[in-house]
Amino acid sequence: MKITILEKQAGEEDEIIVKCDYLDESLTKLINQFKTGKGKMNFYKDSKIVFVDPRDILYFESVDDNVFAYTKNEVYETKSRLYQLENELPSDTFFRASKAVIVNVDKIDSLLPVFGGRFEAVLQNGYKVVISRNYLNTLKELLGL
Repeated sequence: MKITILEKQAGEEDEIIVKCDYLDESLTKLINQFKTGKGKMNFYKDSKIVFVDPRDILYFESVDDNVFAYTKNEVYETKSRLYQLENELPSDTFFRASKAVIVNVDKIDSLLPVFGGRFEAVLQNGYKVVISRNYLNTLKELLGL
């Protein structure tokens, strides 16, 4: 990969140009970091736009066509869809736990087996998220189980 840094002319706007054959996961994440500014994500709460570090997010949940981000003490709404978040977030930290939930692996305190081959992840805020058996292998790989 070649990186070129040019000094801009007076009056010019800062600009980033990406030339590539295709956008792979690492380039997409890098572009999203530039877009959101310093790796923070923007959410909505009480008619305000709030910037949150993705490392503070416990999980994302889709409820009635709305997607919410949960931290230890707050709930925020995002305009992004789960599939978009899944592509933007680091896959070594966030994983799809079910059709409606994406979980931050670093925020899991414990795992409990439940009926039907599923697991329940207990998060740092005490909330329990069901891990669908369709996504269980991904979690096991991330945790080295």
